[in-house]
Amino acid sequence: MENMKSARKEDTGDVGSDLSEQIKAATKTNHIRAENTQLMLSYQKGQITLPQYKVLLCSLYEIYKALEEELDRNCSHPAVAPIYFPQELARLESLERDLEHFFGSEWRKRVIVPAATHRYQQRLRQIGRESPELLVAHAYTRYLGDLSGGQVLGKITQKSLGLSSKEGLSFFSFPGVSSPHRFKQLYRGRMNSIELTEQERAAVLEEAVAAFELNIQVFDDLQKMLSVTTAADQSESSAVKATMFPSSPVMRITVGVCVALTTIGMGLYAM
Repeated sequence: MENMKSARKEDTGDVGSDLSEQIKAATKTNHIRAENTQLMLSYQKGQITLPQYKVLLCSLYEIYKALEEELDRNCSHPAVAPIYFPQELARLESLERDLEHFFGSEWRKRVIVPAATHRYQQRLRQIGRESPELLVAHAYTRYLGDLSGGQVLGKITQKSLGLSSKEGLSFFSFPGVSSPHRFKQLYRGRMNSIELTEQERAAVLEEAVAAFELNIQVFDDLQKMLSVTTAADQSESSAVKATMFPSSPVMRITVGVCVALTTIGMGLYAM
């Protein structure tokens, strides 16, 4: 908590009154920390498999389900209404199509997510009930990040997985947004128009930092887990390695979340 407050004080002192710029400044250090992770670089290099991507979709689905249900429930709230763009931005239906493509009609029975995803869901549910204005921080970092990195990530994923079409990649497509650049300008303008008390604004900035911190903390824990599993894998035969992913729930969850965090991070840096 202390590092969140200090980051806010250091980075927002001379960036003006625009909320979007203040969030960007407040999370600058967190961007740099996440940007230098090995998994971030791995995704950029196209090192992702179909099983990993499928588990990624599961995590993203659960996160967006919580976020969008809370945005829908609070759509008339004075802080949420200006940045409520379900037709242009909503990702839940896209993720459902992708999951059905890869898992079949019974995909809901096959969704596997780690504890970190549940913690993020719980946080979104909590602020949706208690402090809806804090949803602004999560909506901004998620949606504008996806808009910024969607096209690039979509191409990387398609190439990495060797997909002949864009089926299964709906998450990266925003058919309701003709110009991501212009839409992001509109979104920031709406966001900057939200009337917040000084205390509420400070809380929104802290929430943005907290969202990054949660991802980084989970990432660090998964790095430790991966170092153990990697060492174990090196002692196994290639045949055993080939069957490790489908047979080990822990490994499925671990790799999936790491890819999820990488994807989340890549989009955010272009906000």
